[in-house]
Amino acid sequence: MSDESRPEPPSGAPKRRGKAPRKHTVGRVILISAVVLALVTGLSTVYFIRHLNGNIEGLSLDALGDDRPEEVYTGNGEPLDILVMGSDSRDCEGCGLDSEGGGGSDTTILVHLSADRSRAYAVSIPRDSIVDRPEQGCDSPAQTDVIWNAAYAVGGPVCTLAQVEQMTGIRVEHFVVVDFASFGDMVDAVGGVPVCVPEDLVDKPHQIFVPKGNPSVLTGDEALDYVRARYVGELVQQNDISRIRRQQEFIGALVREVMSAGTLTRLDKVVRFLDAATKSLQTDEEFASVTRLGKVAMQVQNIGLDQVKFVTLPTEYYASDSEFRGKVYWTPAADRIWELLNQDKVLPPKLIKGTSVSAEGPPGASTASPGGETESESPESESPDSESPESESPESESPDSTTETATPEPPVTTEPDPIPGVCA
Repeated sequence: MSDESRPEPPSGAPKRRGKAPRKHTVGRVILISAVVLALVTGLSTVYFIRHLNGNIEGLSLDALGDDRPEEVYTGNGEPLDILVMGSDSRDCEGCGLDSEGGGGSDTTILVHLSADRSRAYAVSIPRDSIVDRPEQGCDSPAQTDVIWNAAYAVGGPVCTLAQVEQMTGIRVEHFVVVDFASFGDMVDAVGGVPVCVPEDLVDKPHQIFVPKGNPSVLTGDEALDYVRARYVGELVQQNDISRIRRQQEFIGALVREVMSAGTLTRLDKVVRFLDAATKSLQTDEEFASVTRLGKVAMQVQNIGLDQVKFVTLPTEYYASDSEFRGKVYWTPAADRIWELLNQDKVLPPKLIKGTSVSAEGPPGASTASPGGETESESPESESPDSESPESESPESESPDSTTETATPEPPVTTEPDPIPGVCA
């Protein structure tokens, strides 16, 4: 039928709708899919954050009471001091390396973030230190001349925090306890951590073997052996210094691995790492939130690895005929470190020479090596000269004359040389 002969529709009759262009239908599908995806992603994020928060156990600090150190720093901003402890729960296979009872703290590190967030210090306290333990916060009578990590066995992290405040005069805002089993999972979550291991670490009685390599990529179990072993080969390490140095090297390498593009651009790695990092995590109540922890982590990231220093607290051995033989006491240099951190001042290179390790790579690099402090000497020589004049004059007299007569040097001679498992 031709168009001319097609009858006209009656007036007022409904007109037939033409088909809508296909592009409009496709556009609506894409738009709806995008909205649904956004909702699902958002809900997944919410549930994931709730899951991470559920991994964290928050403990009250009320037992510390009101008799705590006052903040000394009065400048702009607020310094932040966080006590980090490694819990040796002995619940995992391979625990109990030191033939000790459970519930101890193998690692104690006081992390200090400067008020302007330009630098960070992580000061490791040897667990074999002989100190005085307070009563407040420990639910047990005060005691003098006790080993450091006994506080954790008596009263957990809150008691250890109280001990830190009493011994250092520094007010500690937060604490974090990391279970060693979870620490191994964190290492596996990033696919292993490369560390320079100069020789095979072997401890047959405890079934420990860490392969040598430069670097050697350590998995979770190997990493636990590396950071916890006290008996390596023929050497019985009565003091904790060597293990502390290995811990510092490894933590620096782990931080670099986590911050690398290979980890941050892999969503699966990030999720696995966060889940492992928060599993069995204990903090104070205010810190028991992944968002709060994340804000502090971002502040540390903004500092830059070259300004993050791991410091071993200067100590000396007790005399061989002492009842504390094999244990250590803090030297005047240790007191000086606490004093400067309490005032939020820079630790002079001279004060931490031989005991500090930078978080900046490569693995095994130490600020104790000649020339290793060049990047930090200019800022560190500006602020502390007024409160530490003794550290200025010897350096200006003659560089070839040793500076033993200045600020008490950390007891480098007390460490095995070389340190087992740490590259020179």
